[in-house]
Amino acid sequence: MPSGTIFKFHNDLDTDQIIGSQYLLLPDLEEMKVHTFESLDPEFPKKVKAGDYVVGGENFGCGSSREQAPGVLKALGVEAVIAKSFARIFFRNAINIGLPVIVCKELPDEVSTGDVMELSLSEGIVRANKKEYSCTKLPEYMQNILNQGGLIASLNKED
Repeated sequence: MPSGTIFKFHNDLDTDQIIGSQYLLLPDLEEMKVHTFESLDPEFPKKVKAGDYVVGGENFGCGSSREQAPGVLKALGVEAVIAKSFARIFFRNAINIGLPVIVCKELPDEVSTGDVMELSLSEGIVRANKKEYSCTKLPEYMQNILNQGGLIASLNKED
């Protein structure tokens, strides 16, 4: 199981906090990603490394239905987002672009930024702080979409 550092955020984290609307005019995700979580942690894009995890509470990704919110997280190399619950449109956008989003009710209350965790998507298991957590296991068809890099990539491979 790949391991990475946790970056923990609060309940009701909205898409404006992930990527502010003023940056949506930038030409692409590469230019936008340096502004990820700017209002909460301006150093986040410098600290996060490929394979790290974002952990949130209830209703992660609420607010505007912008696909750039999960897009900048993926562009920074975030391995997955784990939360107690997700706003539906954020969840769909994340799957569509190939960013794993996992519901795990207990984990967010028991970890902190800087902790290290491991995730097995196929088993629906997270390990952190010497404890194992059962999380929502994605259905096989969603796993396949993620494995192919998202919905569009998956549809393009069917041609």
